[in-house]
Amino acid sequence: MDNRIDLKFKELRKAGQKAFIAFITAGDPDLETTEELVLAFEDSGVDIVELGVPFSDPLADGSTIQAASYRALKNGTTLEKIFKLVTRIRKRTDLPVALMTYYNPVFHFGEEPFAVACRDAGVDGVIIPDLPPEEAGSLIPAARRHGIATVFFVAPTTRAERLRLIARSSSGFIYYVSVAGVTGARQVLPGDILRHVRAVQHISQTPVCVGFGISTSEQVRAISRVADGVIVGSAIIKEIEKQAGKSALVSQVSRMVWGLASPLKNREGKR
Repeated sequence: MDNRIDLKFKELRKAGQKAFIAFITAGDPDLETTEELVLAFEDSGVDIVELGVPFSDPLADGSTIQAASYRALKNGTTLEKIFKLVTRIRKRTDLPVALMTYYNPVFHFGEEPFAVACRDAGVDGVIIPDLPPEEAGSLIPAARRHGIATVFFVAPTTRAERLRLIARSSSGFIYYVSVAGVTGARQVLPGDILRHVRAVQHISQTPVCVGFGISTSEQVRAISRVADGVIVGSAIIKEIEKQAGKSALVSQVSRMVWGLASPLKNREGKR
């Protein structure tokens, strides 16, 4: 049975559109605001939300998301509270939600209980940067038993033989990392992204989405010429930080997100 991520990509393909995926850290600046943002994003051109589970040592993240994780942890955000947050969100929207977490919280929760908790809360996919498919032999079947997509990473340096393993292990979408390095907004992206994305698409029917470093609507438009989706995180989190403490935080961030997502939408798309 298809989950919400699969259904969203089918819907977008039928409409001739690409996915805009927004990453925010759960609990930054607080869980109530995170909930409001997710609900507002549905009307801001967002097709899938990545909710970051704050972690004390986020190795794949640059300074912007590291700082957001620190703020969320300082606010007492936990994996259990994030599951409760998604449960509340599910009562109001079917917007697909993927959790981006490091493996340590999953290990302590237990892989099977984690997959069950994702299913029960209404989480649709999991992205674990420090768990390569070679080490995910027990998590993948646990996730699939409960209808949870497992998203793995492809880097510019990934060799062809390993690319096939990643493609076999991934469901929902494949996450193509646009740059060799950590997350963070960049003014210039590598010129060979489109060629690399086509190479992944050549061996897999799973949608390929590009993230890391994307910060402008022009970059979104350029990458969408070949990718099935575009992921933006640090640029959105910077706007959240900029608007912190202001009553207009949700409306301002949502407006900024629409500006990024709009190149992927038809004229009659959401605003």
